[in-house]
Amino acid sequence: MDLNADMGEGFGSWSMGDDSALLEVVTSANVACGFHAGDPSIMRRVTAEAVERGVAIGAHVGYADKAGFGRRHVDVAPDVLRDEVLYQIGALDAFARIAGGQVRYVKPHGALYNTIGHHMEQATAVVTAVAEYDRTLPVLGLPGSAWLRLAAEAGLSVVHEAFADRAYTPSGTLVPRREAGSVLHDADEIATRCTAMATGRAIRDHSGGSFVVEAASICVHGDTPGAVEIARRVRGALEGAGVPVRPFTG
Repeated sequence: MDLNADMGEGFGSWSMGDDSALLEVVTSANVACGFHAGDPSIMRRVTAEAVERGVAIGAHVGYADKAGFGRRHVDVAPDVLRDEVLYQIGALDAFARIAGGQVRYVKPHGALYNTIGHHMEQATAVVTAVAEYDRTLPVLGLPGSAWLRLAAEAGLSVVHEAFADRAYTPSGTLVPRREAGSVLHDADEIATRCTAMATGRAIRDHSGGSFVVEAASICVHGDTPGAVEIARRVRGALEGAGVPVRPFTG
């Protein structure tokens, strides 16, 4: 099982999360590319640290919405979105290559991630951007999403993702952040839940039902309070259950 986290989400003198500590725990880093968060210097620092620690680098592409942290839907034209995503991948890849690595996968962020789960035009735009940049790049997303379906149809490698610290609806989508209980905080509960997901056992949804999540990567949000401790508990629980923890990119 891969363990990924969102990183590089500061901007200028404003910081968010402990990237260095998370890079000691996770196997893949979703690095903000300057649109929802991040800036060139942060991108350079995080990619360099990721390469040094052997952590896979992913382009965490999002809407051009720093004020909303990329968590607000943007009604952007598909051709513009295509070019913005392409721009973000290329920018991050430049810093990754300077550090001796490269972008290994693409994962949309926030509102873009949720929107392309069902919005066909925007999903097609993101798929097109990835395919035009590098068809060998895997794409990471929610099982059952339009984005992954279209990516697979375009010949891209798709990777299903689960979330350590987010509640699920009965349909397998994420509970909106504006609702109570959408973000989980108990590290022990989260670790137990992740072990269940990684071993094919059912977890509870937000309504009290149960379902099985099939995923090759588990995400811990870097901006969740206590993210580093949560990631440590999750990794320890997975390894304790005999689940190898390694990048899905190989």
